[in-house]
Amino acid sequence: MDRSSEKHQSTHAEDRTLAEYYRCPNSQVKVSIIGQSPKARGYFRLGADLVCYGRLFCETASDSPLGDLHDALKCARTGPQGIELPFYPQEVVEDIRHERYAAHFRDEGRILNSITRKTYYFIRPLLGTSLRRHIQRIYLRDWDKIPFPAWPVDATVDQLHKKLLALQLRAQGLEKTPFIWFWPDGFSSCAIMTHDVESKEGRDYCGRVMDLDEAAGIYSAFQVVPENRYAVPKTFLESITRRGFEVNVHDLKHDGRLYADHSEFLRRAKRINQYVRDFGAEGFRSGILYRNADWFGAFEFLYDMSLPNVAHLDPQRGGCCSVLPFFIGKIIELPVTCTQDYTLFQILKDFSLGLWMRQIARIRTDHGLISFIIHPDYITDQRAQETYKALLDYLHKLRKEGGIWTALPRDVANWWRQRSQMALVQQNGKWCVEGSGKERARIAYATLDGDTVSYSLGDPEIAIQMRERQ
Repeated sequence: MDRSSEKHQSTHAEDRTLAEYYRCPNSQVKVSIIGQSPKARGYFRLGADLVCYGRLFCETASDSPLGDLHDALKCARTGPQGIELPFYPQEVVEDIRHERYAAHFRDEGRILNSITRKTYYFIRPLLGTSLRRHIQRIYLRDWDKIPFPAWPVDATVDQLHKKLLALQLRAQGLEKTPFIWFWPDGFSSCAIMTHDVESKEGRDYCGRVMDLDEAAGIYSAFQVVPENRYAVPKTFLESITRRGFEVNVHDLKHDGRLYADHSEFLRRAKRINQYVRDFGAEGFRSGILYRNADWFGAFEFLYDMSLPNVAHLDPQRGGCCSVLPFFIGKIIELPVTCTQDYTLFQILKDFSLGLWMRQIARIRTDHGLISFIIHPDYITDQRAQETYKALLDYLHKLRKEGGIWTALPRDVANWWRQRSQMALVQQNGKWCVEGSGKERARIAYATLDGDTVSYSLGDPEIAIQMRERQ
């Protein structure tokens, strides 16, 4: 690009994107915006292979993720004053995480809430399982033709951070930078198991599910519907927590109407907050993964687990495109990154570990959160239960051999909040972590690798020396 002929206004802004993601000393991105005025939100590329969504200042973004998209990386410039970009990084990251590219799905959902969805949930108890499956397959029949996000795992947000950090390092003339590693104790990735309890039969099967989890050394969280579905006696909640498992709130009534109307949502959110206190819970998940991240300010729990990474096979399409936890206001989001059991067994008709193993492998490449929803309601038959037991055995093996941290969701959320308050400081010429929980934190390095970065725990130069000595 000929900078002398370039029309732009220099809009300087401090951007917290890298600070929040990496907790690194070179995290204050000084951004100068290239362009005169923001365009409408749309799709663009950042490099050859990364599709993003948000407002561009230099070109017009596309209404579709397909076709010849503008490459915003070609407009980027680096220099001593920071980075020149045609977009605000923090805004684009939030647009994707909050699924604003899929707002039309939410709008369609609100219409359905008032008509089709209300009717469906009214007659649902009268429908047999096979008929419900047939209706769902018809609704989801075009799932494999959705171009964005990428199936079966999408790490757009995580790859975007890597490219931004590479630009920042070049602007500062650095080859690498230290940062606070994503997981405690040097674990390479994290895995959580969660169980949404949808019916009385599922509630009564929770004891058996805990037996299976405990046998694999994996402790999980049970999301309980507080109203309408089944009775929730205190003794039931205690039967879960006294064994070291976790209880969370699962929607309010699980009737598909939590996000149908904003005023009704606020009334329900108030009751949900009260049930969170009554249950001694710290987390929440909405029914059927219906969601609107822009309304989360009404909630008072520590963390949420309602945003899927990719939602091709969910009633509400979209996806947050992240494999790591992130903040939505004060709430920590633990995204659902693996296909639900019901979807795998009943929609895809797959009782193997193949898809789950592909998703786990992809998530591990970005050192992400491997999260599952397994319903006690849907693993009562032998075939489904055997598949679930095989999954538990596989996770147990990865934990022993691959350095995966298997934890309760509340422990993951607590760690992520602690990490968000940590800082890297230099003491006597060495980098150190300061903040609550620092004894579990590890220092990693991000090193330039083309137009992105690669990660290593500890100083990469020391690691190379150690390998050479061996």
